[in-house]
Amino acid sequence: MPAKILIADDEPNILLSLEYLMKREGYEVSLARDGQEALDAIRAAPPALVLLDVMMPRKSGFEVCQEVRADEGLRGVRILMLTAKGRDTDVAKGLALGADAYMTKPFSTKELVSKVHEMLEAQGS
Repeated sequence: MPAKILIADDEPNILLSLEYLMKREGYEVSLARDGQEALDAIRAAPPALVLLDVMMPRKSGFEVCQEVRADEGLRGVRILMLTAKGRDTDVAKGLALGADAYMTKPFSTKELVSKVHEMLEAQGS
């Protein structure tokens, strides 16, 4: 059974390209267009991995990450933050809030696919 990935980003072009990329890799993909929608989707059907943008409406990726990590039932959800905010302080904040990994935009699709495989293999998905 393919691993489930939730892609949370408010930029339609990024959602489309990441959805295509992850489906091509054989993953089951769902989408969220803002932080609250992402949180609702994670709680309704926890994915193996969330590709989470930091800057989104309603709730930021940082807030989503923090809430997921505070929920005992969601401990197994892996979080890969994808963001244009690449300053060291932003990376440190994301990791401190419980993100498993952090990639800055623009990123290479090859690098992203490799990171996703690595994170899901480590999890045993």
